[in-house]
Amino acid sequence: MAKQYDIIVVGGGPGGYVAAIKAAQLGAKTALVEKENVGGICLNHGCIPTKTFLKSAKVFKTMKHANDYGVTASGEIGFDWSKIVSRKDGVVKQLTGGVAFLLKKNGVDVYNGFGEIKSANEVVVNGESLQTKNVIIATGASAIVPPIPGVEDAYKKGIVVTSRELLAVKNYPKSILIVGGGVIGVEFATVFNSFGSKVTIIEKMDGILPTMDEEVRVAYTKTLKKDGIEILTGAEVKSVSDHKLTYNLAGQDVTIEGDLILMAVGTRANSKGLEHLGLEMDRANIKTNEYLQTNVPGIYAIGDVNGKFMLAHVAEHEGIVAVEHILKKGHQKMDYDKIPSCIYGSPEIAAIGLTEKEAKARGIDYKVSKVPLAAVGKALADGEKEGFIKLIVDKKYLEVVGVHIYAYNATELISEFSVAMASEATAYEIAHAIHPHPTLSELSLEAALGAIDKAIHI
Repeated sequence: MAKQYDIIVVGGGPGGYVAAIKAAQLGAKTALVEKENVGGICLNHGCIPTKTFLKSAKVFKTMKHANDYGVTASGEIGFDWSKIVSRKDGVVKQLTGGVAFLLKKNGVDVYNGFGEIKSANEVVVNGESLQTKNVIIATGASAIVPPIPGVEDAYKKGIVVTSRELLAVKNYPKSILIVGGGVIGVEFATVFNSFGSKVTIIEKMDGILPTMDEEVRVAYTKTLKKDGIEILTGAEVKSVSDHKLTYNLAGQDVTIEGDLILMAVGTRANSKGLEHLGLEMDRANIKTNEYLQTNVPGIYAIGDVNGKFMLAHVAEHEGIVAVEHILKKGHQKMDYDKIPSCIYGSPEIAAIGLTEKEAKARGIDYKVSKVPLAAVGKALADGEKEGFIKLIVDKKYLEVVGVHIYAYNATELISEFSVAMASEATAYEIAHAIHPHPTLSELSLEAALGAIDKAIHI
């Protein structure tokens, strides 16, 4: 007789495995189906591996500037790429092993294989039929390899890579062409530039990071260029021939060369093969409501496959919302206006809520409080001067509308504003919460004081 479940989760990425653990914790008989390693792109081929590379790049950069801190380092500072890659592999192995242990500990049945979703009540894996009351689709997305002449051929030869292949590259590239100036593109640009590669970003739009606040984009672009990264905007790739790439800029065709060509032009939802379910789609994305329900009763879709936000923390939260809705254990719904996003460059970028342009477009009566990083004592002690915080509040109650931080460790600062926005806090509450000195968090305090009246330290 077929095994019976309350919830079957198809896909073991950050959304899927969190949903499965949460469901089991709430007493549901749960199964998770995953054809590769648990942890999905995020743990195996994305967020975590790139951060290990960025940490190695940061250590290398710090060592090269040791004299600035009164520390003498003798001899030439070098790096061993194979050791950087094996450190990454070690971190990934530890984390995926940890996730597998958590699933087992919480009593989730894990099936290793491709999950074929027959209906809201049946999933077939490795020829075995599993019965269920609900299905959560968490199949993620895959990097797009665009149909540009020559790209597919160069991809087969290993010259064109997506982020997945780039993270496993054994031979360090002396030069790299990055097609796409989004988050993935700029993070890899930071890594390879730090180790001395010649890096060129080719972006079709008029600037990199199109979803970020304009002031942050301008400052960050300046920094990348100052660091020696070439940024070509308004440039369209026309063809690739092995290591040669031809782009068109202002009507002119230009050909350049690189050891590797990274395609970082976005991702497409892994929804192929689900056509028979009658799901309402937006291109490849599965349409969902604020509880992650699809139009088919008993089927939910979380994470990259619904195409709302390609972020691991969004997938995780969606997983919890979906499970609580299925089990009638809570009434929280997704609020996509309060999603923090992070870019791990040097310095980092973190943002939540609306950009100034969006606040203007929505007709919000707002005010901006902007504080430079140099106003904070801890930043100067750490030898960091580049950056600022930009806090946008509504004029009536001084409630937080949006926050944009461009600074080292910006990604650690943004959570204070996540809590503030979730609890509808105003600049008054943030200013009245005592922030320890000397810490980088005083940047947030100064911004709140600036929104009320004036910042103290500028």
